[in-house]
Amino acid sequence: MFCKNCGSQMDENAVVCVKCGAAKGSGNAFCPNCGQPTNAGAAVCLNCGSALTATVSGEAKSKLVAGLLGIFLGSLGIHNFYLGYTTKAVIQLVICLVGSCLIIGPLVAGVWGLVEGIMILTGKINVDGKGNPLKD
Repeated sequence: MFCKNCGSQMDENAVVCVKCGAAKGSGNAFCPNCGQPTNAGAAVCLNCGSALTATVSGEAKSKLVAGLLGIFLGSLGIHNFYLGYTTKAVIQLVICLVGSCLIIGPLVAGVWGLVEGIMILTGKINVDGKGNPLKD
């Protein structure tokens, strides 16, 4: 898999490109299959024949819903469950529940959720767990 923004190789599980910082699936200058430059507006890569238009699997998740869930219920990881980031959501939930006797667990998880909620609403996090873009 290659970054559609800069053309550098990316790990399949990466959320952002480590070279340019672009979110997975964002950009249209390079082919995600072979990493070669593409023509603006092209439907397929002229080098490898791979489709360049994103195919959305299922309905797009709402940026507003995800952001508000992150702000208000972020300590429980609800926004990450909604977006399909199940592993991260379970980690937030465990930190909140196990750390509840220490008070610091819910505080850490709450700040983490608040920050992610703001990042979702500002567009810093703009794809769901499957790499599909969030709708406005």
